[in-house]
Formats: sequence, C-alpha cells, structure tokens
Amino acid sequence: MQKSILIIGACGQIGTELTIALREKYGNEAVIASDIREGSDALMASGPFELLDATDYEAIENVVMYYEIEEVYLMAAMLSATAEKFPMRAWNLNMNSLFNVLNLAKDKKIDKIFWPSSIAVFGPNTPKTETPQHTLMEPSTVYGISKQSGERWCEYYFKKFDVDVRSVRYPGLISWKTLPGGGTTDYAVEIFHKALEDKKYTCFLAEGTILPMMFMDDAIRATVSLMEANPEELSIRSSYNLGAMTFGPEEIASNIKAHLPEFEMSYDPDFRQAIADSWPSSIDDNQAKLDWNWKPEFDLEKTTKEMLKNLMN
Repeated sequence: MQKSILIIGACGQIGTELTIALREKYGNEAVIASDIREGSDALMASGPFELLDATDYEAIENVVMYYEIEEVYLMAAMLSATAEKFPMRAWNLNMNSLFNVLNLAKDKKIDKIFWPSSIAVFGPNTPKTETPQHTLMEPSTVYGISKQSGERWCEYYFKKFDVDVRSVRYPGLISWKTLPGGGTTDYAVEIFHKALEDKKYTCFLAEGTILPMMFMDDAIRATVSLMEANPEELSIRSSYNLGAMTFGPEEIASNIKAHLPEFEMSYDPDFRQAIADSWPSSIDDNQAKLDWNWKPEFDLEKTTKEMLKNLMN
C-alpha cells in the first residue's frame, strides 16, 4: 500500500539520505521533504519539498492535512557541539518540534512517528563499555539533556495516548554524501575530506578517544527497518541502543593511511573532548537484535573503502 510520509529536517546529514532512500522505496511523490531551508540539488529534484519550521505547530499541521500524511520522521535537531553554543535555541528546537509531532499523533492526525535519539543521553557515570539498554543516564550536554527528555516523553505518549513512536540512539555517523552538522563525532567525516584535499588532518579529539560509530547506510537501514517492524514485537518505546563499530581517531587514521600512505594525523583537542569523554565507548544493542533483527553491515575497514572510493569520484 502507498504510504504518505513527511520528513521534517530533510536537508540535514541524516535527513538528506533518508529522504532519498524512502523515495526509492515508496515512490518520489509519497515522501514529502521539508526543512527551514532548501537542500541539495539532488534532494530538491527528487520529489515534493515544503519550507517548514519544525517549531511551528500550525505550519506542520497544514502540511500534514494537505498531503494526508500518515508517518512523520522528525530529523530536525541542533547537534551536540552547536547546541553547547546556543543552549536555549537548541532546547527550543529539539523539544518543541517533538511535542508538535507527538501531539499530532495524539490527536490521530498522523499514525506513526520516527524520532532519533543519541548516545548523548548517556553521561560520565554511565558504564562506558557495552553500555546497556537500561542504565544510568546523566547527560552533561544540552543536546543529551534534550534527547533524554525526549525519550521520556516518547514513552509517556505511547503509554498514555497509544502514540506509535519509534526511536534509535544513533552513535556517531559517517557519510560521504553530506557534510557534518555540528556534532562531536564529526571528525570521522572531516578526516576523509582533509585526507584527500590536504593529505593531513588535525583532530579535535585526542588519540585514544574510543566512541561508537556507524556508516550512514547502516543508520538508514536501521531506521527504515524499525519503522517497518511489527508494533507487537517492539519492547522499547523510549529509544533502542544501536551499535555497529567502535574506534578511536588513530584507528581511522591508520585505515586511511593504508590507502593514502602520505596521510598525516595530528591532535589538538578542543571543547568537544569533554563531550566525547562523557559518552560510551561501545554499545550493547542486543534488544534491537532481538526485537527487529538489527544487524550492521559496515565495519571500519569497509567504511573507509566506501568513503574514499566515493569522495574520489
């Protein structure tokens, strides 16, 4: 059956690739992209687009009614490093946009919501290795606080109003299609661009900073798989842990150096180091594997080859 899908924040790092993937799956006209500004030429040419402020309830409601939207993917957010510079703007965007779509679902104007959480919900007192699905969460960033609050509201709306909302805690994401958008794990994207352009890169995180990461293709596949899962099979309505690979800057540099021997890496940690130090080094995602058969396809070696191949073209 044809679905009618709205993506809010379609021009961001995840939203761009998610929009294209969903259009390939469900048809260009069935997936309405929206953002506060226009996106890439490829995205704009691939199907319908609406200029939309994620914090404007009436504007979202009008688009939902006009296109008879059934599912909303809310990808609009201010990410960790940027949010630390503009805390109240980040809180306003990250929380009010979520309330807007939760309330549309509560009022039965849409059927299903995807909302992304993040490993930023964890804090310095969370177990760092194989971080469990259910554990101590004391986030120390504005972004993490907003995502933890969002998780609680998602579960509340599910239990109180039977809202079908689904979520994953994304690790750091690596993509060659779009530039990073102000996150603490952005070094793992920047490094490939700088390796090809300058043959060197100065990392803003210290050597030995081990973080969970994921290639974008896996992240998109996980997102769509969760949204297609039988609701009866889902045991988590806050947000699922999601894992793929885990590494530090020196490991990704070593993998790049295997392809580009002249590449040199240096380190100059900035304020993002404290954020990274508060996050897990690896994730236990067994619940996602059990509930909806999650399984990553990309490790660091495969990701490195894919990034370099596509950025060289």
